[in-house]
Amino acid sequence: ISQLPERRLTIYTALTLGRPTPGEGLQARFLEPFLERVFGDYPELDFLAALRRDKLPHNIRVQQFFMQPGSLLNSESAQQDYVSSNYSHAARDINANGLNLVAQLVARDDQHPGKLSLSCNPDVTLDLLPMIAKRRAAGETILMLGQVHADLPYMPGDSELDVDAFDLLIDEDERSTLFSTPNMPVGYQDHLIGLHASTLVRDGGTLQIGIGSMGDALTGALLARQADNETWRSLLAELNMSNWQTLIDREGGVQPFASGLYGCSEMFVNGLLVLADAGIVRRKVYADAELQRLANLGTLDEDAHPDGVVVHGGFFLGPSSFYERLRELPAERLAQFNMTAISYINELYGQEELKRLQRRDARFINSAFTVTLMGAAVADQLEDGRVLSGVGGQYNFVAQAHALEGARSILMLRSWRESGGEVSSNIVWQYGHTTIPRHLRDIVVTEYGIADLRGQTDATVIERILNITDSRFQPGLIEQAQKAGKLPRDFRLDPRFTENTPERLKDTASRYPSLFTEYPLGCDFTGEERDLMRALNWLKSKLKLTEILELGKATLDAPDPEAFPEHLQRMQLDQPQGLREELYQRLLLAGLHNTSGTSGLTS
Repeated sequence: ISQLPERRLTIYTALTLGRPTPGEGLQARFLEPFLERVFGDYPELDFLAALRRDKLPHNIRVQQFFMQPGSLLNSESAQQDYVSSNYSHAARDINANGLNLVAQLVARDDQHPGKLSLSCNPDVTLDLLPMIAKRRAAGETILMLGQVHADLPYMPGDSELDVDAFDLLIDEDERSTLFSTPNMPVGYQDHLIGLHASTLVRDGGTLQIGIGSMGDALTGALLARQADNETWRSLLAELNMSNWQTLIDREGGVQPFASGLYGCSEMFVNGLLVLADAGIVRRKVYADAELQRLANLGTLDEDAHPDGVVVHGGFFLGPSSFYERLRELPAERLAQFNMTAISYINELYGQEELKRLQRRDARFINSAFTVTLMGAAVADQLEDGRVLSGVGGQYNFVAQAHALEGARSILMLRSWRESGGEVSSNIVWQYGHTTIPRHLRDIVVTEYGIADLRGQTDATVIERILNITDSRFQPGLIEQAQKAGKLPRDFRLDPRFTENTPERLKDTASRYPSLFTEYPLGCDFTGEERDLMRALNWLKSKLKLTEILELGKATLDAPDPEAFPEHLQRMQLDQPQGLREELYQRLLLAGLHNTSGTSGLTS
């Protein structure tokens, strides 16, 4: 099409996946071998490469309702053609734009003759099918194209379609590397956030988890609650969780899971599969309201009804080990993971009676990067208008939490961040964009604790958020709230919350190494690569003017190359050539020396 200027092509998509760019310098030396090992021959999309360079042909447009986080922040064409839609509205909006071709990867299994599985992406396609049928009945031509991928897990259930549903089928032996998202390190902030959130998950309830390291941390904390409950509770006691005991008793729990959980998540994340393998996600739901009532009462004979589902998911994406695990599951077990339409998961309307019965005590747990002191949350866009990712289904789940009896929305947030050596609060008085408005505020969790905001006055909301704010920023935020008349002039923060410091948390965490593992769900990095990541992050944190002297001193005090021979060899710095490589070597040695033994306690 790019060679036919008289033709026009509009691509409607989301989460266009491309391998990360390695950058330059030390970062490139670290990433290039890793990217080659993990992504292999994953085919790069021509239109994504053009988007990144802002060189998309004039006759081609790419409209996305969700973007790979941060990947297209500086692409003008991607920013201008972003469509802000709830995930549950994506099919409606795409169809309204005149879609005439649906194309996606599909899976084949000889045990299911005459069928194909939409596998990792039934989410939007299943919602589009009835819309397409209506337009076809009116005389429009709309084609379905499937490309069979030999390594894509075959998911039975709702995602199965007859082969005849496809007008075109590319059925060559396609074995290019499936795109994967390697497990990334989980720092102490995320571990503590996950720990706090894990106390709010009710046994016998429903669980939704968002993607990212905070979701991995939550999974790790739930595993500890189940398998190492005594240590898990001991850590909670040291963190003064008695401050939130009433809330935990009412909404969550601290005992191991006797009844188990049901997973209902737009994204079937690796963590849900890990929790299922651990016997935590095991509560079965059924596609019949009467059967579900019996199941809820505990009177259903599960052996007589073997078609129960433990996870409903709309799409999946994860590390290569996740795909491998799905491929190796026995058919009976695999059938308990039902990939389905996003409208079923993200909304209550349509089979509402059944959904309400299934989704008892739901906990919809997602993340934000900023929260205002009055409870609004920001997760998709910067205040200058540039989109980081997209709203996706976050609003869907927050709204659902308010509509479902016994449900809660939990937003996880790092209370502070460091960039270029400068520390800033992620809790602010106001921000120039909102993803979740403050009238839908519910529960916010940071590394310092839990804030229950539902149904509270503005002054109470402000105080509760201040209680989980880093103490370096509490005075300034209190002053802003008082200036606006939202806090009394004589307001004083409860002394229990005036020592919210990283040092206190790190000291506590250091006594519980088993609960602060750097990679709670497994790791794609070698031992040397894990060390190198910590060293490079340390170097990055020192690149500000006020710490250049410290960095210079650390470089002078760096150990001899013999101290880290494998690491230097991995970075091709064991025999430096020229002044630049000698400097790289000294910097790297300084970073390795200063981060040795800090596994799991990085920010």
